[in-house]
Amino acid sequence: MTNAKKEFIEHTGDRLIKCASIEGEKGFTIAKLDSDFDVKQLKAFLKAIDFKYDSGYGGQELYGMIWYEDGTWSHRGEYDGSEWWEHNECPEIPDELKTNGRLEDV
Repeated sequence: MTNAKKEFIEHTGDRLIKCASIEGEKGFTIAKLDSDFDVKQLKAFLKAIDFKYDSGYGGQELYGMIWYEDGTWSHRGEYDGSEWWEHNECPEIPDELKTNGRLEDV
C-alpha cells in the first residue's frame, strides 16, 4: 500500500509547486491547489491526500497533474495496473524545426 501524501511529497521534493489537481476514478476531485494557494490551503490539500491506496495492482486509482514554477510538470503514469508520478520537461526544439517565421508572416 502507498500513502498518497508521502508519495506526493517525495515526488515533488524541492521543486516549487505552482498548482496541482488530484482526481479519483471518473473525474472525482480529491484535492486541488489553485495557483494562488497559501499555507492553510496547502495543509488542507495534504490532509485530503493522506490516505493509502494500492499503486501496484488493479486499475488506476489516482489521476492528476502538478505544475511547477520552473515550467515543468508531473502527471500520473500508469501501466498494467501500476501507477506513479512522472516528471516532465519541455523537450529541446531540434535545430531543423527552428525558424524565425511567425503566422503573421504567412
